[in-house]
Amino acid sequence: MAKRTTRAAQPVHSFDPKVEPLFGGESAAGWHPVFAKDHDEDSREQSYVRKVRPQSENQRVLMKAIDSHNLTVALGPAGTGKTYLAVTAAVEALEEGQIDRIVLSRPAVEAGESLGYLPGDMHEKLAPYLRPLYDALNERIGGKRVRQYLTDGTIEIAPIAFMRGRTLNNAFVVIDEAQNCTYGQIKMLLTRLGWHSTMVLTGDPDQSDLLDGLSGLSDIARRLEAVSGVAVVRLTDRDIVRHPLVAEMLTVL
Repeated sequence: MAKRTTRAAQPVHSFDPKVEPLFGGESAAGWHPVFAKDHDEDSREQSYVRKVRPQSENQRVLMKAIDSHNLTVALGPAGTGKTYLAVTAAVEALEEGQIDRIVLSRPAVEAGESLGYLPGDMHEKLAPYLRPLYDALNERIGGKRVRQYLTDGTIEIAPIAFMRGRTLNNAFVVIDEAQNCTYGQIKMLLTRLGWHSTMVLTGDPDQSDLLDGLSGLSDIARRLEAVSGVAVVRLTDRDIVRHPLVAEMLTVL
């Protein structure tokens, strides 16, 4: 399946010095685009990041892979920018008219701590699990537009359990934390890819919250490396853009 010719004709990424660094600007920590208060909007809307640039060679490879492939699998430890770069590419594709909608999906698997029953509708139930995606979207386009896009369906939250049987055409699909999906779930998700669509699968095989042997991410990535048209990008500790201690701790933990 070939990419749209309009997309292929575009330069991969600009390294103009005016471009903001990855994760630059005001942090979105502690803020949720769905439940934000009005008095926070003005300052937030003025500070969202319009452009990003890679902070490592592997991040550059990932950005180029997403730009030139319909399916990209991004593997790497926490803090390497996998989710942020995937959401960035999705927003750029939407703003350039290459797609009609963004579909976000993430397994609702708790990291060793049971949250119990969560009240509210589907969006409210999934909000705690999708918080990293919301934060990235807020930094890219601002909270007001995020809420607008969620309301009109331009940005769709799709629980993995509800993806079966769908064909996602003209969409940019981000499957985050895929290490918490089984082999069967990932296979089902991959086959949702429709015409003129892009899918990015992100995860860290070393941080699965499933029982040993249940995660299918490593096996899927190994098999897809032999498929032409699919990019498998592996990031390492050297690509971590969080606090320097994160990289150091991961080498001993």
